[in-house]
Amino acid sequence: MATSIFSFVTIVIICFISLSPFPLLGAAASPDPGFTLNLIHRDSPLSPLYNPNHTDFDRLRNAFYRSISRVNVFKTKAVDIDSFQNDLVPNGGEYFMKMSIGTPLVEVLVIADTGSDLTWVQCLPCDPCYKQKSPLFDPSRSSSYRHMLCGSRFCNALDVSEKTCAMDTNICEYHYSYGDKSYTNGNLATEKFTIGSTSSRPVHLSPVVFGCGSGNGGTFDELGSGIVGLGGGTLSLVSQLSSKIKGKFSYCLVPLSEQSNVTSKIKFGTDSVISGPHVVSTPLVSKQPETYYYVTLEAISVGNKRLPYTNGLLNGNVEEGNVIIDSGTTLTFLDSEFFTKLEGVLEETVKAERVSDPRGLFSVCFKSAGDNDLPVITVHFTDADVKLQPQNTFVKADENLLCFTMISSNQIGIFGNLAQMDFLVGYDLQKRTVSFKPTDCTKH
Repeated sequence: MATSIFSFVTIVIICFISLSPFPLLGAAASPDPGFTLNLIHRDSPLSPLYNPNHTDFDRLRNAFYRSISRVNVFKTKAVDIDSFQNDLVPNGGEYFMKMSIGTPLVEVLVIADTGSDLTWVQCLPCDPCYKQKSPLFDPSRSSSYRHMLCGSRFCNALDVSEKTCAMDTNICEYHYSYGDKSYTNGNLATEKFTIGSTSSRPVHLSPVVFGCGSGNGGTFDELGSGIVGLGGGTLSLVSQLSSKIKGKFSYCLVPLSEQSNVTSKIKFGTDSVISGPHVVSTPLVSKQPETYYYVTLEAISVGNKRLPYTNGLLNGNVEEGNVIIDSGTTLTFLDSEFFTKLEGVLEETVKAERVSDPRGLFSVCFKSAGDNDLPVITVHFTDADVKLQPQNTFVKADENLLCFTMISSNQIGIFGNLAQMDFLVGYDLQKRTVSFKPTDCTKH
């Protein structure tokens, strides 16, 4: 989230070894350390937000509402979210991660977000702070906490509107506000982060640049302590790690139906390299804000019927960087004019009765009668054809209701996490590519 939030987006990456001259602490001191972390989906039994009284339908619908709220992060107006009355946190996050901060360690639960750069946690003294169940981090009790001064590279990475300089101390103060009216204000600082991994030994990172939030509010969930930024900007933990992990990370998202048995994984450095047959790669496009991972969607095919993705451009060309890949958004959002054409092709192709979604969320739904013969949807990125199976593009949104998980948007497209499940998705920020490989993520 450049200065906008939501919560897939994600608990995902915070294994970040900051840029030189900051050293990596602990055992992982190889030139290119590789390590793997668990990603906790908010609706899995491992999540503190898990509600055993919710049905699978409840969880799906809640995830869809969060997707619609999240498009505010990207300044997209896909659906009027005011029409949905629910008690969900718009930026509650799709994936979480546990980590510890400071000396001595204080454990926090954070949202991992590929659509955000700044990593921050709530800090004492805090006025105001949103209600948080876990203890707040107190920097005065940590021997490894250090303020970041104005004029430093990381302070300069903040936009002019996002920072001030304390006149008496020269401390860099940040001010972030998000698309859903949430906000965080505080001091930019460095601290030791300790992250659990799937290996027996934790990963120690020091110092990591982060925001120590002393004024926070809005729609944050009380179970979360803050955000881990996994975007492409300078302040992102991925960027801070870049020289150590060679700019490489990947994740493999387990399908929603399997998340009670196994967790998704995210890998960094050597562990994250994608190789072998069936790997396709597309260029990352450099655009502003640099937080987001932009790629170019050239067309979408339903079976053998290919539809160019022209974004409503009058010259019929395809705009470069017209889609953001985001692990924190469940649904996929497509240009509204294009979606109308796609909708027509789907209705012709799917041999089932077209019905309306009684909640008005999905525009393309069919009456489900056992196993419908659903088409393979191929997403044609530049140089990369990604074949999506029905589990990536259709969900049983209710009894006898099968709905298409791509919906209409009026601005930037978003390639969401349902479309990415059971793919190994790898980012190489040095080569500026994103790669996809069909993978059984329950075994990866």
